[in-house]
Amino acid sequence: MNILSQSPALADVDAKTRSDSAMGQGDATSMDVDLRAIISAFRRNLLWVCLIVGGALVAGALFTVLVVPQYVATSRVLVELESEQIIEGAETLPTAAYQDADRFLQTQIDIIRSRSLARRVVEQENLSESEEFFASQGAELPSEGDLPEGVNAERALPEFREEVAIDILQENLNVTLPLDSRIISVSFRSADPQLAATISNAMAESYIASNLSRKFDSSAYARDYLGQQLADARAKLEQSERDLNQYSRAAGLIRVTGQGQNADQETTLSITNDALQQINEAASLATARRIAAQQSWESISNQPLMAIPQVLQNNAVQSLLAEKSQAESALAAERSRHLEDHPNVKALEARVAEIDAQIDAVARSIKSSVELQYESALEQENVISGQVDSLRSAALDEQDRGVQYNVLKRVAETDRALYNTLLTRFNELNATAGASSNNVSLVDLAETPREPSYPNPLINMIIALLGGVVAASGFVFLRDHFDDVIRSPDDVERKLGVSLLGLVPKTIEETPEEELEDPKSPMSEAYRSLLTNIRYSSANGIPETIAITSSQPGEGKTTTSHELARGIAELGRSTLLIDADLRRPTLHKRTGDLEREGFTTILAGENRFENVVFPSGEPNLHYMTALPIPPNPAALFVSERFDQLLEEMRGKYDCIVFDAPPVLGLADATTLAAHVDALLMVIDSSSANRGAIKASLRRLSLVKTNLIGAVLTKFDARKLGGEYEYYAADYYTYESTKKD
Repeated sequence: MNILSQSPALADVDAKTRSDSAMGQGDATSMDVDLRAIISAFRRNLLWVCLIVGGALVAGALFTVLVVPQYVATSRVLVELESEQIIEGAETLPTAAYQDADRFLQTQIDIIRSRSLARRVVEQENLSESEEFFASQGAELPSEGDLPEGVNAERALPEFREEVAIDILQENLNVTLPLDSRIISVSFRSADPQLAATISNAMAESYIASNLSRKFDSSAYARDYLGQQLADARAKLEQSERDLNQYSRAAGLIRVTGQGQNADQETTLSITNDALQQINEAASLATARRIAAQQSWESISNQPLMAIPQVLQNNAVQSLLAEKSQAESALAAERSRHLEDHPNVKALEARVAEIDAQIDAVARSIKSSVELQYESALEQENVISGQVDSLRSAALDEQDRGVQYNVLKRVAETDRALYNTLLTRFNELNATAGASSNNVSLVDLAETPREPSYPNPLINMIIALLGGVVAASGFVFLRDHFDDVIRSPDDVERKLGVSLLGLVPKTIEETPEEELEDPKSPMSEAYRSLLTNIRYSSANGIPETIAITSSQPGEGKTTTSHELARGIAELGRSTLLIDADLRRPTLHKRTGDLEREGFTTILAGENRFENVVFPSGEPNLHYMTALPIPPNPAALFVSERFDQLLEEMRGKYDCIVFDAPPVLGLADATTLAAHVDALLMVIDSSSANRGAIKASLRRLSLVKTNLIGAVLTKFDARKLGGEYEYYAADYYTYESTKKD
């Protein structure tokens, strides 16, 4: 039978393993939800999930049965932004603007929830003395024993009961306003349905009555207050008008009546002020011109002539500079042909000097003109300032007389405006007295509820079910997160970060050897699949030297070593299987030769390689036992003899397979792994602990081992369920040759 032939189930396992290995890193970064893994985790913890959800449902049922039923009665009140006005301007309280409607409605809700309104209902319904009210709300009527010591019970007890009743009423009161509506719902909750309806209606009616009362009280107070203020304002206006006329006559001020829109206003005529205003404007302009000229002069006064912007921008200077440049160019040309005393050179030097003198003269004249402009502006400013001073003294005299006039005038105008406002508002209040309107109306009275609103059995059970599911999910998540056991192929790569090369099912026969005798058994197919994956795990194919180890004993590394060696030998390669477990060797027991010396004697230099290697009875496969058991196996692996022996074996065999000892607790496996080309880790899916395997992997990483992957043994897909049931069905429905 060809060693590469595989069952469909094993092919699927290999494909899934390779796919998971390639996509493992992408899944870790994209955080995709693996529904199959979640379902598998729930199935592993199905008993706990059922217990948690069942407990939550039982708790919800007990809560529903034991809790006292509560009835909710609701009355509805309509709140308009503006009340219906009988006479325009009749409202004494301001109405809310439409853009401020939300704030206005929220204010009305706060009024209904206020303690003052609750106190009014408590007093109106005498709730503070009602035992039925306290009993329906799950409280007791306060007694003298509830008061602090030393307090007069006869006077303090009624007040205390009232405060307690108000607190209870506010705790069970619920005021809501639906979105895009002006109808406020006033609800009250109680164990007594009749009492719930009574209090809900009392709250709505008291709110409407308090709104009317607030409007009437504000109107009556306003009329009394305005009448008193109006009499005082009239007397003050008469006196202020009399004082203003007397002073304007004594000061000689001319009162001028306004024209057009200002016909109702008076002013005083002043020629001096007009003249002063005009001369001030002229002085401001002169000062601005002087400041500009001064800044121009100060910016160039200490500057070299050729650094002044006005000089550089002058057309004459620019022309002279261009002419000078040409002359200097000609001078440089003559100097290159003649000596300094040559007539042409002398002439050009004189020309350059002449141009410099002209430039200097023009620059000085420009600078002088800037200075003259500044001096002229300064003189003009001084002249205008003198005129301002002369007019200012005359205007100040006039202002001294006008100050008191303006004071008296403002007093008279203020008194007149106040009197007119009070008179208008007083007339409006007198006209609308007794015409009361309200922007609040009762829409629905609360009816006695027939069914309790709380508790709701269906909602309680739904909440209990959801709570149980959430609690069970949290339990499953935490248990799965802290679970160290390696059960499935996904766990190898997800929890350990190691590529999975093979998946060996749990044996069907009594021993693995019996099942491996059947080439069509699931275990045989699994080991052939493992060999195929090892062949393509690297660019060089099957490694020349490979060690098979595990974290702990009993995980199947010996069986894996034998089957791997047999598979390589069937490929036509000369293969040597060495029992490298010098502490608990097993190869001599499998072959039945309990006295044959092997690996230990060669490492110790007491025997030759040819004397300890013996054929296995199968083509291309030879064995080497580990006998005899040495007192210090670790010392043999670190000897130079081991490296020499390894080179000698490489020259005689195509592949050497080491059945290495476990990693934990021993130094043999790590020492051996540092010398071989590849290392294969065997993991027992029925008892493997992630912590032990990770500790083994850390030890192997310290010696820079070439770990090509892992093989998961004793895999029972039926226990995992979910996606692995498919593999289990393919594995265990495969018929063996014995049954055939």
